[in-house]
Amino acid sequence: MDFFSTHNILVHIPLGAGGYDLSWIEAIGTVAGLLCIWLASLEKIVNYAFGLINVTLFAVIFFQIQLYASLLLQVFFFGANIYGWYAWSRQTGENQLALKIRWLSLPKALGWLAVCVVAIGLMTLYINPVFAWLTRVAVNVMQGMGLAVAMPVLEPDAFPFWDSCLMVLSVVAMILMTRKYVENWLLWVIINVISVMIFARQGVYAMALEYAILTLIALNGAWLWIKSARACGSRALS
Repeated sequence: MDFFSTHNILVHIPLGAGGYDLSWIEAIGTVAGLLCIWLASLEKIVNYAFGLINVTLFAVIFFQIQLYASLLLQVFFFGANIYGWYAWSRQTGENQLALKIRWLSLPKALGWLAVCVVAIGLMTLYINPVFAWLTRVAVNVMQGMGLAVAMPVLEPDAFPFWDSCLMVLSVVAMILMTRKYVENWLLWVIINVISVMIFARQGVYAMALEYAILTLIALNGAWLWIKSARACGSRALS
């Protein structure tokens, strides 16, 4: 099980003060995440296999570094990847039109925008107690499974607004991706730009670089899906 330890270092990266020790589990999880996003931009269903590897390994990392709320977010992503794999695989004549690459209708787009605004506002105000509650739930669940887990001492969120944006927009983007809405890529671009800013500000330059790459992949995904949505619209009109 030493392979899954964050102390099993693959390479030392000379970035920032003192450099950054990249573990095997983080490296493989990161590569899997990059492949997931790239393959999703190409509308390849195998992206969900790499997505499952990514969220599973990242959940193990978050458990080791005691970020239990982030661990619970990976649990959501795990379920969303399974659902997305299932939904994308059912490309039969009955549901092909229902699950093609397309834009949100204006009412749906406004509805999701309202959800995001309200959820981000509430999360910004209550992010610390909410994460404390989620952490207690995670610790209780893991203790119930027989794991020797202690309740960590939680510090106040360093960037409550931006952190709330990341959490809410990530959930919405994942839902929209499973339903093949173009807007999911626009949200991933915003999410990745915010992530680059936060990680660079915190001096975690390796992760900032990773999300810079993810931003480029998301931009490419947006471009490809916009072209596909236009083509689907043209075929529907003809």
